[in-house]
Amino acid sequence: MAESAEATMLSAGVKRIAIAGNPNSGKTTVFNKLTGLRHKVGNYPGVTVEKREGRLDGTDIVLLDLPGTYSLSARSPDQEIARDVLFGRLKGTDLPDAVLLVIDANNLERNLYLASQVLELGTPVVIACNMMDVAEARHTTVDCEALSNELGVPVVPTIASKERGLTQLRQALSNTSFTSNMHRQSRPWRLPNAFEKALSNATTILARSGRIREQAMHGAALLWMTDYLSGDKRSREAAERLLSAIPSEDAEKLRATGRQVAEQIPDPVETAIEARYDWISQVAHRVLAQHDSEKRRTGSTTDKIDRILTHRVFGLAIFAVIMFLLFLSIFSWAEPLMDLIETGQLALAGWVEALIPKGPLQSLMTDGVITGVGAVVVFFPQICILFLFLSILEASGYMARAAFLMDRLMSRVGLHGKSFIPLLSSYACAIPGIMATRTIENARDRLTTIMVAPFMSCSARLPVYIIVIGAVFGDRTWLKAGVMFGMYALGTITALVMALLFKKTLLAGPRPTFIMELPPYHMPQPKTVLREMWDRSKLFLTGAGTTIFAVCVLIWALSYFPRMDETELSSEVKAQIAQLDAGDTDSRENIISGAQLRQSALGRLGHFIEPAIEPLGYDWRLGIGILSSFLAREVFVGAMGITFSVGEADETSEALRDKLAGATWPDGRPVLTPWVGMGLMVFYVLACQCVSTLAVVRRETGSWRWPALMFTYMTVLAYLASLAVYQIGSRLG
Repeated sequence: MAESAEATMLSAGVKRIAIAGNPNSGKTTVFNKLTGLRHKVGNYPGVTVEKREGRLDGTDIVLLDLPGTYSLSARSPDQEIARDVLFGRLKGTDLPDAVLLVIDANNLERNLYLASQVLELGTPVVIACNMMDVAEARHTTVDCEALSNELGVPVVPTIASKERGLTQLRQALSNTSFTSNMHRQSRPWRLPNAFEKALSNATTILARSGRIREQAMHGAALLWMTDYLSGDKRSREAAERLLSAIPSEDAEKLRATGRQVAEQIPDPVETAIEARYDWISQVAHRVLAQHDSEKRRTGSTTDKIDRILTHRVFGLAIFAVIMFLLFLSIFSWAEPLMDLIETGQLALAGWVEALIPKGPLQSLMTDGVITGVGAVVVFFPQICILFLFLSILEASGYMARAAFLMDRLMSRVGLHGKSFIPLLSSYACAIPGIMATRTIENARDRLTTIMVAPFMSCSARLPVYIIVIGAVFGDRTWLKAGVMFGMYALGTITALVMALLFKKTLLAGPRPTFIMELPPYHMPQPKTVLREMWDRSKLFLTGAGTTIFAVCVLIWALSYFPRMDETELSSEVKAQIAQLDAGDTDSRENIISGAQLRQSALGRLGHFIEPAIEPLGYDWRLGIGILSSFLAREVFVGAMGITFSVGEADETSEALRDKLAGATWPDGRPVLTPWVGMGLMVFYVLACQCVSTLAVVRRETGSWRWPALMFTYMTVLAYLASLAVYQIGSRLG
C-alpha cells in the first residue's frame, strides 16, 4: 500500500472498524460489498498475512478485514493477527473504534463462541447475521431482534452474496450513536467459585500493570488464564508474552493464580469452554426456530452434493478431473498469453536495438532491462489463472472438499490436504504453486510445502530435458520417454521424502489433525472472484518482481563485462572467423558472442568452478549454462547456444544438439556421455536454479533465511545426487 494512500486513509478523525468472524462466515464478502471492492491489499508488518483495508461507501469509516478465526485463543499466525488487532497491541495498527462481527446464521452456536469473546473486550460491536438464506434453506429461522436483546448489541440480518440487508448494516455502522451502545460489562455466564475468584485476582493484577484497557480487563483475564493453562504451545506462548510485558512480581503472581486454578479444578480450560457453550446453547434455544420437514430429514442440497463429491471413488474421480483442468489451465491455457508477452518483448527489444547504437547501453536495455521486465511479466498469466481457479474453488466451497479428499495421502508425509494443490500447480511453475500455499493455515505445513515445491519438475525444466535427452539418446523414442518420466518421478518422490524429513526435524510438529468445516456450496460472484484474483496476483508484480528484475540486470552485467574489442580476440577465434564466407554475418556474430561470453565475468566464473564440477563430468561450458540458469532454468539452452557459437537456440535446435553431442575435453574424451547427461538432468531436477522462485519465497516467508536455506540444501542435494549418478554410472560402463 502506498504511504500517501495509507496516510490519507488513516487520517485523524476517521473511524476504524475491524471486521471479525469465523472462516466461511461470509466475512470477506461483507467487506467486499461494503467497500465496493475499492480497497487496498498489503501485508501486516513483518508477516505474510494479508491486510485488507477499505472505506465504507460514502463515509469516513475505514473497514479492516481481519483473518477468520474461531476463537481468540489463536493457534495460527493469521489468528494471532486477528486477536492482536482486537486487543490493540499489533504494532502499526490502531485499536479499532468498533467491531463488525459477521456470524453464520446456519451455524449460530459455533459462531457465538467468538462473538461472546469479542463482546467481553468492551469494544462497541455491530453483528451481521449473515447467510440467512442458507439457514432458511435448512428450515432454521434466526430471530435477530431477540438475539440483539440477548447480546445487548445491534444485530442485522444479511445475505451478503445477494446484497440483502447491507443498506441496514451501513446505517448501523454509520450511526455514530452506536459507539455508546455498550453491552453489559458483567459476564452473563458463571464459572466455579474457585475459578471466578482466581479471575478476579488476575483482573486486579492486569489492571495494575496498565497493559490492558479497562473495558477489556475481564475478557483479557479469562483469555490469559485459558491460554496459560492450555496444552497448545502457541496459546501458552501468547500467555507468556503478556507476562514478559508486565513487572516480574506481577507476572509471578499471575502464574501462581493460574497454578492455583489448575490444582483446584481438574480441567479448567474445558470447564471454561463448557460453561461458555452452556450459555450459548441457552441463547440459541431462545432465538432459533427450526421447522421439521421431509426435506430437513433427507438433508440439504449441500449434503446431497457431498454424497457424490466426497465419495471415496466418485469424489476422487471428480477431483482428478478438476485438478487436470487446473493443471491444464496453468500449463497450456496461459501459453498463448505468455507467447504474446515474449513476442512483445522481442519486438520491443528490436525497436530499441534500432533506436540505440550498438554498445553497452543497447545491451543493457535489450538484454538487461527488457529481459528483466519480461522475466517478471511472463509469469503473470500463469499466476492470474491459478488464482482465478483458487478463488472459484474457495468461493464455491469446493476447496475444503479437495483438502478432505487428499488429506489421507498428504498426511503420510506430515502435510495437510491443502498442500496438494500447491504441489500440483508447481508442475507448471513453482511460483504460482508457492503463492497458492496461502490457503494453508498452519505455518509449519505451509513452510514445508514451500520448501519442497521447487522439486516438482516445472515447465522451465522441459527445454533442458529435451535438448540433453536428444543429444545423448538420439531418436530412441521409448528410451527418451522413459527418461523423461523418470525425471518427473524423481522430483515428485524427492519432494515427498523431503517433506517428511522437514516435518521430522526443522519443522517438526504434531501430525496435522484434519479438522475442517465443510461450508455450504455457493455460486461464486464473478466480480468478487476477479477482484480476489487481481489482488493476489498483483502482489507478485509489486513484491517479487523487483527482486527478479534486479537479479536479471546483475546477470546481464556479469555476462557482458569485461568487454573485449574484436582486435583482442584469440587467434583461434580469428581463425574460425577467417574460414567463414564474407557474407555470413550471422555466424560471425555467433562466434564473437561466444568468445565474449567466455571472457566475461560469468565465463570466467565458469572456468573458476570447473574443478568443482569436473567430478560430475561437467566442463566449464556446462558450468556457464548452470550459472546462467539461475536467471531461469530455460536460459540454459540459450546460454549453450551462445557458448557453442550456434546463435539463438531452443530445445528443437539440431545444430546445438549436434554441438553438445560432439563436445570434447582437451584430451578428446566426449563431454556429454549418457551418464553425464543423466547426472545433468538429475541436477536440474533437484537444484533450485530460479531466482524468481527464491524471490517469491522471500516474499511469502518475509525473510531471506528460508530462500537461503532452500537454495543451499537443494544445491547440495543436487550436487551429491549428480555426483553419484555420474561416478557410479561411469564405473558400471
